[in-house]
Amino acid sequence: MIERLKKIKEKFEELTKELIDPAVLADMPSWQKKSKEQAELIPIVEKFDEYLKVEGDMQDAEEMLKSEKDAEMVNMLNEEYYSAKEKLKKLEEELKILLLPKDENDEGNVIIEIRAGVGGDEAGLFAGDLFRMYNMYADRNRFKVEILDEDAGENSVIKQVNFMVSGKGAFAKFKYESGVHRVQRIPVTESSGRIHTSTATVAVLPEAKNVQIEINEKDLQIDYYRAGGAGGQHVNKTESAIRITHIPTGIIVQCQDERSQGKNKEKALNWLKSKLYDYYQTQENSEYAEKRRSQVGGGERCEKIRTYNYPQSRVTDHRINMTIYSLENFMNGDIGEMVEALTLADQQAKLADLND
Repeated sequence: MIERLKKIKEKFEELTKELIDPAVLADMPSWQKKSKEQAELIPIVEKFDEYLKVEGDMQDAEEMLKSEKDAEMVNMLNEEYYSAKEKLKKLEEELKILLLPKDENDEGNVIIEIRAGVGGDEAGLFAGDLFRMYNMYADRNRFKVEILDEDAGENSVIKQVNFMVSGKGAFAKFKYESGVHRVQRIPVTESSGRIHTSTATVAVLPEAKNVQIEINEKDLQIDYYRAGGAGGQHVNKTESAIRITHIPTGIIVQCQDERSQGKNKEKALNWLKSKLYDYYQTQENSEYAEKRRSQVGGGERCEKIRTYNYPQSRVTDHRINMTIYSLENFMNGDIGEMVEALTLADQQAKLADLND
């Protein structure tokens, strides 16, 4: 690992020199490419510099201990030595995580699909609550939320909602949300005060705008219809809404958010690419998933990942056995602590895979 880190540091220093070279400065595309490459190495180089400094401190303390006779100084040097040794272990783990292969989708946008599951109207209300929660979390991270398609009923019941979250790193923030979310609470319509259990499913897809997914026009069935919504929202007298069916896979997408038929078609095709990318990736990864599931889990649609218990004001993620006793804040978009814990668990599982 150390040799690899030394080469990374050398590459970083080489790029730093190149970025002030007049020949490179004159070639803007080349400069931008090198600048991005250098920026990606900064966290690794800074952490490695810290590692080398702590290693030097530990070696200095060890060397001084060989000749030191004063008991008080020996105690102080021992303390410095073991403190540096402990810190070195921690820095080594952090460096291993930084060296893990990056998910190529992490920095991009994300498409999220929420569907009401078991539980009738209560499931639809819960789907709406999840949509609101993700909206508020996106707002905290200064992401943009754009609805692609929505099937909503009366009284805030959402049968399904599909939306895009745009912003640098959006996919990384939402990618662990795929799966079945379960809520336990007393519905507003429940006169006897009994607790009901309802579910909603969440699917998370990377925006596949720049992914090489070939779509043959002959494989598509495209239908146009008039846009409409609950309470007459977005009603349009022209057939601007679009539904696209990918015949070989049976995947269907539809979009009616834009007034323009062309814009709706562009969004729908982009969404279809994301769904096809996810479809083919899932097939590709199924063999590995069977061989070894990560601690975080595969994010399968059938997998119950989280329970929201209102009477006890707690939310529990079953993949990492983590419980937060602040459900109101969580539902108001304060889910960052859970996201960080899931990210760390995933990183640790990948490290374990490398060590196998």
